[in-house]
Amino acid sequence: MAAKAFKHIIVGGGVSAGYAAREFAKQGVKPGELAIISKEAVAPYERPALSKAYLFPEGAARLPGFNVCVGSGGERLLAEWYAEKGISLILSTEIVKADLTSKALISAAGETFNYQTLMIATGSTVIRLTDFGVQGADAKNILYLREVDDADKLIEVIKAKKNGKAVVVGGGYIGLELSAVLKLNNLDVTMVYPEPWCMPRLFTAGIAAFYEGYYANKGIQIIKGTVAVGFNSNADGEVKEVKLKDGRVLEADIVVVGVGGRPLTTLFKGQVEEEKGGIKTDGFFKTSVPDVYAVGDVATFPLKLYNELRRVEHVDHSRKSAEQAVKAIFASEEGKSIEEYDYLPFFYSRAFDLSWQFYGDNVGDTVLFGDNDPTTPKAKFGSYWIKDGKVVGAFLEGGTPEENKVIAKVAKVQPPAESLEQLAKEGLAFASKI
Repeated sequence: MAAKAFKHIIVGGGVSAGYAAREFAKQGVKPGELAIISKEAVAPYERPALSKAYLFPEGAARLPGFNVCVGSGGERLLAEWYAEKGISLILSTEIVKADLTSKALISAAGETFNYQTLMIATGSTVIRLTDFGVQGADAKNILYLREVDDADKLIEVIKAKKNGKAVVVGGGYIGLELSAVLKLNNLDVTMVYPEPWCMPRLFTAGIAAFYEGYYANKGIQIIKGTVAVGFNSNADGEVKEVKLKDGRVLEADIVVVGVGGRPLTTLFKGQVEEEKGGIKTDGFFKTSVPDVYAVGDVATFPLKLYNELRRVEHVDHSRKSAEQAVKAIFASEEGKSIEEYDYLPFFYSRAFDLSWQFYGDNVGDTVLFGDNDPTTPKAKFGSYWIKDGKVVGAFLEGGTPEENKVIAKVAKVQPPAESLEQLAKEGLAFASKI
């Protein structure tokens, strides 16, 4: 089989790949120079839609409606767009071997692809309960969500188990978003997670209390402080019960697991420098290997604002890191220099009628402001994080676009905080003064 050669190859077909392709086109990539190799069967799309609008019972989003770059207000890039630009979209193709010394990638079908510059945009894979040998975790209707195929399976099962019982394992992003959407589909939903409150990596107890109260008022049962240790199936091999560590047994027609992700770096192990679970890069997303860049979930990069190396798993960084790497590729070709990546961490989520945004760093002391009563219609509340006398992080539920901008500014500027009491009293007004 003859090798195919491209000047630039992006391995991975997620959000980063799509935003990188748009930037390559903007920078003047020539037809035939760029290829995207993806194991998915569709053009790059905005992954966050899968846990939200894709699963709505009515008016659901469908591809190509949420192809990149609509998630950031940009043009929707259909498969035809790539063809028009002369970008090869090589779909349903899994790369199983990467040789960075000879600049070659080999697919599961045995095809070889040669490159001059490589962008690693492989993203993450979900952590599965079968990885830990959880008893019965291979039963039918125990589902995960990462790709559009996973979402299609979930829709199929929701329809088959109409008005049934769903157990969501995990209290993070996926757990909260999927519990909401399963409830909207009229399922009886129970969430199970081991931590003392939901979203513990970001939420304080005060923030979490609002969401847990809100979900409880929507009829979602929350079981904290325990984990699923096994599953029982019916005669058809479908899950019927979830066994918890505390001895309880929950009935279940559907189980959805959201217990985290793992960056897909295996192909490059031993060939690139790694740090903090990812591929180590500089502020231009260059790795330790010449002409190899890493972006999105897999990159451990210098977070200039905090002067430390971090790996960030979020769509905002996936988009921005991809664009930065492409700019760096062209700058180095042209002998020009560009600014180093200067990222302000940003996370957000939407579920039911709720919408929150967080900017900055969640370290230090915290203050809660506003009305976080889960029974309040259109509640608006937030939190600040204070370290070394400065506000370093800000969270807001129910903010307007203008209010979200001001909390972002606070996290970036890091203004001094006189006292925690004063900050709690002023709330959003403090951010508006900055």
